[in-house]
Amino acid sequence: MLPLGLEPPAGRPLSVLAVGAHPDDIEIGAGGLLLQLAARPMQARYVLLTGTAERQAEARAAARAFLPGADLTVDLHELAEGRLPVAWAQVKDLILAPSAGDAHQDHRTIAEIVPTVFRDQLYLGYEIPKWDGDLGSPSLYVPLTTQTARRKVELLHKCYPSQHGRDWWDDEVFLGLARLRGMECRVRYAEAFSCAKSLLVPAARHHEGET
Repeated sequence: MLPLGLEPPAGRPLSVLAVGAHPDDIEIGAGGLLLQLAARPMQARYVLLTGTAERQAEARAAARAFLPGADLTVDLHELAEGRLPVAWAQVKDLILAPSAGDAHQDHRTIAEIVPTVFRDQLYLGYEIPKWDGDLGSPSLYVPLTTQTARRKVELLHKCYPSQHGRDWWDDEVFLGLARLRGMECRVRYAEAFSCAKSLLVPAARHHEGET
């Protein structure tokens, strides 16, 4: 398994666009990655396409909790579920959005649109456990420390109290999936993503006497 780095061009912070059909999608699918990215200077834009006023308030709090210290913009929309148009124009270094294999129609619509809008950015498709049983075979893993994995779950509970009554919303689901993905890449916990295309750029080598 080949480890790859994620570094922005020199002289500016990493720029990330995270897209979700519903409040909590981004944090469930990529909350651990966001917590780790937030340790560096970064600019982040959250775009959520649906949600009630209560759920949108939760999403604002969650964005701040998962990206403490980031230069953060949150765009909340009230589009009818199932009818998600193209709504993005800014270019980012990293795009986080649902996986193309997601069974939910809203998630899948975003996953179909994102690669056609952002052709030159790294797009990682996150996964969301659900009744449909649509978890697939990911191609990219992000190792999480035990502390980060448990912090992610803690923040999910704290930021989204409206979801506590759901039968699948519990520590065993979130940590269980992270443990399974961790086993697949030989760490304790991990988040997994699909990546249809990526560009491998070998580090430049400087020979003696070269500038």
